Amino acid sequence: MEDNVWITRLSWAATIMGILMYVSYIPQIMNNLSGDKGSPIQPLVAVLNCSLWVAYGLLKKPKDYPIAITNAPGIVFGLIACITAL
Repeated sequence: MEDNVWITRLSWAATIMGILMYVSYIPQIMNNLSGDKGSPIQPLVAVLNCSLWVAYGLLKKPKDYPIAITNAPGIVFGLIACITAL
């Protein structure tokens, strides 16, 4: 029982850190919009990776919501970073 509580807390801590990792694209997006363009390759690969993880989390039985929730912002912010870098 104690292990289960620890694993649940660990999964949600990892979820929060994953979301923060993708939100950290905001400075790159702002730089891209102000004319200091970055490479679109890394954000594009992040979008593809996150899309696969979200699909996995939602299609798995039972559903793995922490995986899906963690990677959903990566799709959004990765796409914005990729598009603004072009």
